[in-house]
This record gives sequence, C-alpha cells and structure tokens, in this order.
Amino acid sequence: MKLKLASALLLIFVLAVLAPGAGFAQSASQNDSGIKQDTKDAAHSAGHAAKKAGHKIKKGTTKTVHKGAHATKEGAKKVERKTKPSPSPAPR
Repeated sequence: MKLKLASALLLIFVLAVLAPGAGFAQSASQNDSGIKQDTKDAAHSAGHAAKKAGHKIKKGTTKTVHKGAHATKEGAKKVERKTKPSPSPAPR
C-alpha cells in the first residue's frame, strides 16, 4: 500500500519536473475564464436574491400599512360610537 502511494507521488513529481509549463499554462487560462464565469454567476445570483428580497419587503410593508389603516378606521369608528350623543328621551 505504501509502495503504491510512494510510486504514485514519485511519478507525479517526475512529470511536474520534466514538463514544468506544458500542462499548467493551458489549465491556468482555462481556470481564468472559469473563475470569470463563476464570478459572473455569483453576481447574477446575488442580484436575483436582492431583487427577490426587495419584492418580499415591499409586499410585507404594503400588507402592514393596509392592516394599520384598517385598525385606524376601526378605532375611529369605536371612538365615534362612544362619543355619539345619546338620544334624549322624548318629552312626556
């Protein structure tokens, strides 16, 4: 087991020394474009998430404002009922 691992590491080391720039230059340019695309994808996802959050905040705010307005109307009606002058009794 240790012999297989040691021979594999030795083979990797020898290949890296013999061909120092052959495989790495090409993969670096591919990684650059891959990183660029990953960054674009991340930015797009972040923008989409922000837009979605904004819509939910707007919906929640609207709902809250409407409930507040409804509660204010109900409160005003209660006050009006309480302060309404009671009908005076009919004369006898």
